[in-house]
Amino acid sequence: MVQIQNPRMETYKMDAVNSITLRVKGMTCGACVASVENMVSKVDGVAEVSVNLPLEKATIIAQSAIQLEDLKTTVIAAIERGGFAASDVMPALQVRADAIEDARLRGKKVIVAFTLTIPIFILTMFVADIGKFAGMDKRLLFAMLSILPVYFWSGWEFHSGAWKTLRQGSANMDVLVHLGTTVAVIWSSAVTIAPALDFAPNLLQNADHVFFDGAAFIISFVLLGNYIEAQAKLRATDAIHSLMRLQPKQARVISDEKLGHTQMAEVDEISKGTLIKILAGETIPLDGELIECQASIDESMMSGEPYPIRKKSGDIANAGTIVLDGTIILRVTALSTDTMLANVIQLVEDAQMGKAPIQRLVDRVAAIFVPIVTVLAIIASLYWWQFGDSTAAQFSMTSAELAVMVLVSTLVIACPCALGLATPTALVVGTGIGARYGLLIKGIEALEKSHKTDTLVVDKTGTITTGRPRVSHIELLDSEVKEILSIAAALEFESTHPLSHAIQTSWSNVTSNKPTICDIRTIAGSGLVGDMEGELVAIGNVSLMQEVGIEIGDELSDKLASAAAKGVTIVLVSAGTRLLGWIEARDRIRSTSAMAVKRAKQMGMEVIMLTGDRAEAAQNIADAVAIDQVIAGVKPDEKADHIKRLQSQGKTVAMIGDGINDAAALTIADVGLAMGAGSQIALESADIVLVRDDLVDAVSALQLGQATMSRIRINLVWAFGYNIIGIPLAMGLLLPWTGWLLPPAFAAAAMSMSSVSVVSNSLLLKWWKPLQN
Repeated sequence: MVQIQNPRMETYKMDAVNSITLRVKGMTCGACVASVENMVSKVDGVAEVSVNLPLEKATIIAQSAIQLEDLKTTVIAAIERGGFAASDVMPALQVRADAIEDARLRGKKVIVAFTLTIPIFILTMFVADIGKFAGMDKRLLFAMLSILPVYFWSGWEFHSGAWKTLRQGSANMDVLVHLGTTVAVIWSSAVTIAPALDFAPNLLQNADHVFFDGAAFIISFVLLGNYIEAQAKLRATDAIHSLMRLQPKQARVISDEKLGHTQMAEVDEISKGTLIKILAGETIPLDGELIECQASIDESMMSGEPYPIRKKSGDIANAGTIVLDGTIILRVTALSTDTMLANVIQLVEDAQMGKAPIQRLVDRVAAIFVPIVTVLAIIASLYWWQFGDSTAAQFSMTSAELAVMVLVSTLVIACPCALGLATPTALVVGTGIGARYGLLIKGIEALEKSHKTDTLVVDKTGTITTGRPRVSHIELLDSEVKEILSIAAALEFESTHPLSHAIQTSWSNVTSNKPTICDIRTIAGSGLVGDMEGELVAIGNVSLMQEVGIEIGDELSDKLASAAAKGVTIVLVSAGTRLLGWIEARDRIRSTSAMAVKRAKQMGMEVIMLTGDRAEAAQNIADAVAIDQVIAGVKPDEKADHIKRLQSQGKTVAMIGDGINDAAALTIADVGLAMGAGSQIALESADIVLVRDDLVDAVSALQLGQATMSRIRINLVWAFGYNIIGIPLAMGLLLPWTGWLLPPAFAAAAMSMSSVSVVSNSLLLKWWKPLQN
């Protein structure tokens, strides 16, 4: 199975050996993310840190010589000094359950806040006069008392969060909400109490505007926005959690193979080689090999494949898939932490922790956003206090009342939350949806490049074709069928090349004799050579035959060219100086390849076939699927050079392959896509892994990348645009010309909905569907 690696990480790798993942609670916006990253990066021994806001996770990559347990203790202490809660990551489903409970509590706070806010609003806006008490207006006095539970209970998380971050010399959204509501409550309380005092500051002379309703609405709307946002973030992680729920907690272990006795056991305690029994309709708990049985398996939840797959004895069935008929016995081949399902989940989680360069810039902006907004709010407030008499009079206010309104509105309309959520929410949804359909995206770099891709380079064997060729003809020159197949099978015995299986199958149908061949060596891009009782034997292409001393005349070259023109793959076999003949194998074109090429062209991509096969055979396949450009006869070490050449022409290149000889090219390409059944090296080198062997999925993966990046761009434009427009309006910059003055309640509602809109826009990705076969 795919190991979680990102070949483009230059210095440190995010693996279990030198990394720590912690749960961080209490983050509300991009400023919090920047604050946590800044605090952790200052800890000795930390090489790199990445914090994800919607997932509430921090991944810390340690320097090699550091003891992880000691470092974890130090990092947790640093995070908690900053006013956040840090702990070991709990099981994902438990984290989700806690998040649901947190959202439920937040919902209760919203209900309480609005229940008390509405009466305050009615008292201050629609009730004219209900009498005096010690000179104080009773309606204002009731409003002041009513706001206390809203301010202290419903809004406590903002006040406590603000003080914690301020003590660390940083600031976040909590600070803006705290300052805005506190100023509004203090001013309004002073206006309410002033008539009962023997003296009143000049500032309160003739002041009768209070902002109790504004302060209450600020807390209520922000809580409502946070509640909606929390629900939306839960939906954003639906895909990855649906994968987590696929694996059963227990398995039916065969305790007595002869008698067939079984007993239930926890999957985490089951070791490799254990026999387990799965009944029809049950979910397979662990990866395993079928033993003397067959069944139809539903793999749709893992790969998106809509049709059941028929499995027989010797085939591998994966955890999370469902047995549709019969009872099967599996010999476990992977521990619960190493199953394909577990690796897919880990890959997606690692991808979701990634950060685009634009997101790192956004986090830096968010870190200074709150201080800048606070300064702007104070400057605007002071200006209107000193020079706003005539303007304030138009609204039946004093300049001091106008100054307070501008200060509160400017503080609360600013929204660093939308900035912090713009990229990670879309990434979480996009990678989760990709996993649901068998498109495993390793990192955001792949998404960033995929929407720019203009050139799609595809391998032939195993990509456009099935990669399971069959021997269609054997041409004998100086041999018998048994001899040529026996030598070929012996040379190819340990090879992973698709042609090897075809030769082995053909040999087993003819004879069981196989010569002993020693010192078998792979000649890259040419074939295999070995020693058979002192005689050099070889299997491969024409260039290899020439290297071992076999002369290829014009007549023979014409015959080979004629055969290759029919679309077959040819390998020649020699012993000593004798050319024994050649083997022709025909590979079947995947039924979806032509459609995939057509869709890629419709997306504006140039499609190029890059293969080591002969030009005649490659062109035959290319014509069948409408690929216009073919680069054939390419050795494995030359494929990467061809990718570099295309990139040097200013092209953004996506490469699709499945073999060992594609690994270097996949790494060099801007976006590397590997077929799921390909070689381990190819899978590790790729940016995107396709669970199914289907070229259509490769095009779908590129489309998903484009759709995700489109959502991210829309989010960022909205987040920046909202603040660029909203803050000047709240400061009153257009007030002299338009008469527009934003009340604090309206500013709070706008701020809350801005972050909700970003998350909701990301959730639209859940409607994305891959190309249909």
